[in-house]
Amino acid sequence: MKYLFIVQGEGRGHLTQAMTLENMLVSHGHQVVGMLVGKSKARVIPEFFTRGVKAPIHQFMSVNFLPSAKNRRADMGKSILYNLVTMPKYQKSMQFLKNAIKDSGADVVVNFYELLTGLTYLLYNIRVPQICIGHQYLFLHKDFGMTHNARASVLNFYSRMTSIGASRHLALSFRRMPDDAGHNIRVVPPLIRREVLDTVPHKGEYIHGYMLNAGFASDVMKWHHHHPEIELRFFWDKWSEGPVKRYDDTLTFYTLDDREFLNQMAGCRAYASTAGFESICEAAYLGKPILMVPSHVEQECNAYDATRCGIGISAKEFDLSALLSFAEGFVPDAAFPDWARSAEDMILNELESCV
Repeated sequence: MKYLFIVQGEGRGHLTQAMTLENMLVSHGHQVVGMLVGKSKARVIPEFFTRGVKAPIHQFMSVNFLPSAKNRRADMGKSILYNLVTMPKYQKSMQFLKNAIKDSGADVVVNFYELLTGLTYLLYNIRVPQICIGHQYLFLHKDFGMTHNARASVLNFYSRMTSIGASRHLALSFRRMPDDAGHNIRVVPPLIRREVLDTVPHKGEYIHGYMLNAGFASDVMKWHHHHPEIELRFFWDKWSEGPVKRYDDTLTFYTLDDREFLNQMAGCRAYASTAGFESICEAAYLGKPILMVPSHVEQECNAYDATRCGIGISAKEFDLSALLSFAEGFVPDAAFPDWARSAEDMILNELESCV
């Protein structure tokens, strides 16, 4: 079968998931005919993705969550206003998606949480089956159990918009849950790349971290000044600083490189992040204690889900002392690796049976 991927280009997670699923499909004799990636002026598609995928990549302008003035947490109100004002430019993107779907000859479109996919299906009544995949669809599950405030309700509305026209939703989950037939949600394991599944972890003495927005670096440096004896190795999105910025002997910042990120993850003492789903799953698979500092409501839901599963702890800032305390008594989830390794069979079965 032929599959066309449409991928939200924000952050690392959706891109990594697309790479992982492409490898799974190709290894089973299927073809991924293209990767359509939403872009914005605020983000650069990492080299690990352009280097790592086999299908041709095409970019289009899409919706982007804008960071706050301090480049820390995404400003939801500002983002919505900005995207409404600039909506006319997305008409061209939706026309591009319509034509790309038609010209690709794809049997199935796989949508990695890209908003304009749903709107394109609504506007043009596209008949090619669409499957949506992402952790965000778990938040729509009747048994998810999170108390929804106004911001979470906006997020769920956004998730429904991304999936207009979808024949099913594959909700990536930290743990097994029953499907939600009423919302057409199938609960499946996370898409963890083969390189992670094949990695043998070991315990070093440094803390590894990832910040979606570089504004959080001030938190890290503040803690570092009081604890210079603890080595910190953090990844961020500040491309202007070059691939490696050595702050001093025990604090280093890296721009995102998938191989280096995994290498640092495998040997760390503990992991701190802005609660992106993909890296939380990788850290959990490698048995690392985790601190999550959500930068927007989607990551707040990720952190809620992970903490209720016992995978890590959540905080409002990079309190690495709390992470080290949590690490002292941390016991990895013994069931998670088996659940993660079952992803290939479960997800391929869903993709192959949708036509």
